[in-house]
Amino acid sequence: MTTSLMFAEAAEAGAAATRQVTANRDRVAGITDRLRTIDPPFVATLARGSSDHAASFAKVLFETRLRLPVVSHPPSIGSLYRTTSPRLAGVPLLVISQSGRSPDLIAAAQEAKDVGAIIIAMVNDEQSPLAALADHLLPLHAGPERSVAATKSFVASLVAVTQFVAAWSNDDLLSQAIGEVGSAIDRSFALDWSAALPLLTGPRSLLVLGRGLTLPIAGEAALKFKETSALHAEAFSIAEVAHGPMTLIAAGDPVFVFAPEDPAREGTAERIAAFAERGARVIAAGDDADTAGAAIRLPIVRHAHPVIGAIGQIASFYRLAEALARARGRDPDHPPYLAKVTRTL
Repeated sequence: MTTSLMFAEAAEAGAAATRQVTANRDRVAGITDRLRTIDPPFVATLARGSSDHAASFAKVLFETRLRLPVVSHPPSIGSLYRTTSPRLAGVPLLVISQSGRSPDLIAAAQEAKDVGAIIIAMVNDEQSPLAALADHLLPLHAGPERSVAATKSFVASLVAVTQFVAAWSNDDLLSQAIGEVGSAIDRSFALDWSAALPLLTGPRSLLVLGRGLTLPIAGEAALKFKETSALHAEAFSIAEVAHGPMTLIAAGDPVFVFAPEDPAREGTAERIAAFAERGARVIAAGDDADTAGAAIRLPIVRHAHPVIGAIGQIASFYRLAEALARARGRDPDHPPYLAKVTRTL
């Protein structure tokens, strides 16, 4: 069987992460030194699609590690409504993009810059318009990505966010962990999640759950289920799913859980047990104590830092997603109606 671009590129994520952490170390130190001096009241993010899931990951890290509130700045505020708030003056605006070429993102970033926001761009294409207008550029160093479905560039975005927060917060444990992230990603990608395939090849829909650091991972996984396997998937918080969405699940329905490994894990085991009692077929990745009630328990890299563990889970998932697309008769590299650069106005 010919190796797909999606598989080959996802397999490169560990090497890309190692390359990025080394190449960006001095840049990150310089930017975070300045931000500590500015001491902004909050941070804003600007992104679309997979990159917006990376922005959500950034929100969790900023709010838990730096105690800085994070606001999502929708692209349409700058690109369509032209109503960017002047209160963004002096505020770091973290813009995350693979291509750096989506017109709405560029327009929104430019208008934010015009009102005085500090544009920090995490982008894979260093020659892109977004890179050119940024006040500070953090290249993702993922290398060319030809598959429509983003894999290594998404992982690289998570790594860039983590290195950035580790430096800004002076978190020695996280800084040490990010220094070894490439190896952790490689080990995660090598894990076999194929036991989940029989429960995912037939259904037309499923819920994907996470909490804290793994909620953005669940969001990204749900997007990949849709775009590569034509499987309708919706992501919810492990805590919030009981407030309505849980009623959608009947006996035999699949539920995919990315269990967190930090304080957000509280309640995970009980929620999995509740789904299992209703006859749902729960597929779960996480600590054994949290996933004991699942029908299928997927392996994870043990004893990793919780932040690195969450990044590892999406690396493992990409291997499964590629195999699932093939099992459902899809081409993982060329989802219909999609393009690599989304030109939203």
